[in-house]
Amino acid sequence: MCRNEDLVIAREVERLREYQREALKRGSAEDGKELFAPAISHDTVGAVALDSHGNIAAATSTGGTLNKAPGRLGDSSLIGCGCYADNASAAVSTTGWGEPIMKLVLAKWTADRVLAGNLPEWAAQEAMNYLKQRLNGHGGIIVLNAQGQIGIAHNTPRMAWAVKTVQKEDAGVERKN
Repeated sequence: MCRNEDLVIAREVERLREYQREALKRGSAEDGKELFAPAISHDTVGAVALDSHGNIAAATSTGGTLNKAPGRLGDSSLIGCGCYADNASAAVSTTGWGEPIMKLVLAKWTADRVLAGNLPEWAAQEAMNYLKQRLNGHGGIIVLNAQGQIGIAHNTPRMAWAVKTVQKEDAGVERKN
C-alpha cells in the first residue's frame, strides 16, 4: 500500500494544468462543458495469455483520459467492455474511446463471435467494424482463443503490438492511412 500522493506524477499534473489553461483561453469554461471534455488519452496496455493447461486470461490497464470529467469511469475496469476472458470463447483486451466500447460491451461481444465458431482474426476485425459503424468509435483490440490463435485489429491511426510464443517473438506498430 502507498499514499495516494505517491501516485501523482508532476509531469501529468503540469500537462493537465496546461490543457485547462488553453481551454480557458478558448473560452470553453463559460458553459463548463468543454473544460471537462475528453482530451488526449494514452498509454493503454492490453494483454491476453494462454497457459500450458489451455486456460486463457486478459488484462487491460490504462493511463486514462486527460482532463476527464469528475466521476467518469473508463471501459478498462468494466468486465466485458475493455477486458474479458472465458476458456470457452476467447480472451479479449480493447483500447480506445471508452464510451462507445462500454455501450457495445465490446470485449464480450467479440468473445461471443469466437464462441460462435469464428477465428480471432475475423472477430477482431469485425469488432472494429462494429465499433465504427454503430457508434463511430475508434479503438484497437487483441483476441486470443484457447487454441492459441490470435487476432489484432484497430481503426485508429496506429497501434503497437507484440506477440510471444514458444515458437516466435515479434512486435511492431501497425499504421492505417
